[in-house]
Amino acid sequence: MSFGGFERGFAPSQPMAEINVTPLVDVMLVLLVVFIITAPLLAYAIRLDLPDAKAAPASGGGEVVTLSLDARGSVYWNNEPVDANALQQRLAAAAAHSPAPELQLRADRATRYERVLDLMSAAQQAGLDRIGFVTQPPPAGEPSRRSAAAPPRR
Repeated sequence: MSFGGFERGFAPSQPMAEINVTPLVDVMLVLLVVFIITAPLLAYAIRLDLPDAKAAPASGGGEVVTLSLDARGSVYWNNEPVDANALQQRLAAAAAHSPAPELQLRADRATRYERVLDLMSAAQQAGLDRIGFVTQPPPAGEPSRRSAAAPPRR
C-alpha cells in the first residue's frame, strides 16, 4: 500500500515520506492546558484520616471545664476569673481526676493567638490533652465572615 502525493502527471506517484505532526502538536497543547488547569487543584488536597461509620460515639458523660479568654487576656475557669497561679493549680487538680475532664476553650475574636497558645500549652503540660474549641455559628440568614473575605481553599 503506498501513499501518493498531490502532484499531477504521468509519472507514478511517489510514497509520502514525511509525517504530519500537526495533529500531534494539537493534542499535546490540549493536554498541556488541561494539566495547567488541574495542577493547582491537586496542590491543595488535605489528607484526613476519618473514623469508620461503626465507631462508637464520643461519650458525653465526662466532666467538662470551660476556659474563657476575653479580649484583654483575662482567663475564666467555668465563668470565674482566675490568675496565672490559680490556673496552674486548677489545671493540675483537673488532670489528677480519672478520667481527665475535657477542656472547652472559648476565646474572644480579638484575643491574640499567642495567648490562646499559652493557655493550650499550660493545659497540655498539666496533663490535659482533650481540648475543644467552642465557636458560635453566624445568625441565620447572615453569611459567614470568611466567605465574604476570601474564597475557601480546596
